[in-house]
Amino acid sequence: MDSEQWSVTNAQFGVNVMIKLSPKWAKVLVSQPESGMGYQIATVFLNDGRHFEKSMIVGGTIASVNGDPNVCFEDCDIEKIVVTHDKAQ
Repeated sequence: MDSEQWSVTNAQFGVNVMIKLSPKWAKVLVSQPESGMGYQIATVFLNDGRHFEKSMIVGGTIASVNGDPNVCFEDCDIEKIVVTHDKAQ
């Protein structure tokens, strides 16, 4: 099962585990420095006005949001991604 199928399967249950970002976000992320070795911490803003701080992005994949590996949105829901490097608890 590829990452897209995994995301769709879990979306049926209201939970997505790690979201693979589409190539359109690569330019945004590559232009920003890493927050740590191989990852970036960002705020993800959605089209519906919600935002998710402390989203960990690793290799073009949202691996967790505020430490929770259950990501509750899809790539198509994202309006913008702002790398913040915010690691504060």
